[in-house]
Amino acid sequence: MPLKGYSGPLSASGRGGLVPAPPWHYSCDFLIVEYSTDADAITALLPAELEPAERPDMACVIFADWQSCSDDLHELEDPIQSQYKECFIVVGASFRGEPVSRCVYIWVDKDFAMFRGWVQGFPKKLGSIHMTRSFEVGKAACRLAPGTRFGATCTANDRQIVRAVVELEGISETGPTVNAPPMFNTRHFPAAAGLEPTVFEMVRAGGYDRDSTEIWEGPATLAFGENTLEDLQAIAPREVHRGFRFSFAYSVDGVEVVGPHDREQLR
Repeated sequence: MPLKGYSGPLSASGRGGLVPAPPWHYSCDFLIVEYSTDADAITALLPAELEPAERPDMACVIFADWQSCSDDLHELEDPIQSQYKECFIVVGASFRGEPVSRCVYIWVDKDFAMFRGWVQGFPKKLGSIHMTRSFEVGKAACRLAPGTRFGATCTANDRQIVRAVVELEGISETGPTVNAPPMFNTRHFPAAAGLEPTVFEMVRAGGYDRDSTEIWEGPATLAFGENTLEDLQAIAPREVHRGFRFSFAYSVDGVEVVGPHDREQLR
């Protein structure tokens, strides 16, 4: 009997796989804070194929509380298979003269979401993420209204990564802009032996059936941890701009491979 599965572990039934085959469908609550930092430090995180953005100093931190599922929706009946949280840092760039965005760091709290991210080119690592939630009733509801404050934190490897707070003022006219252009990430899988990666390619993250609620915005605070494994202080906020809170949904059926990376940049 052949082994089955989109991802390992493969099994006779295929049920043992960590991630089912796409399409994958996502719904989430976003908390986003835009900020400016050292432009040279952002440029240093870009691959050779990407040029700095028109505003090379701009970045944003995105906190997301996700619910996801495959086409048959079976994960929604067992929430541990569908619910997870993320925190990621996105910067702007340019590809062949067109504005793009890029995820340079990202933490997630479930293994299936981490692996699914690797497939799509997101450099996910495990972390612990918490976000203020909103409900329709009660004093602890944190409704979408002027003056409501939403907080979020991310820790990893027993270290604080990011802490953010957004105080809502009203409906945003523009919404967040750093992460608005198409996202160009890197699928990178090391070789089984040697230093030359088996996969090293630029991909464009797409998606369809995108939907969003009204976007609220307001002033924000943002702080990065001092002792992270990643050199986050290099891109720590110099000036915090606006924060945003809204819900978002989309579906994914793979990514577009834009082309191979220049492997010389790994040396």
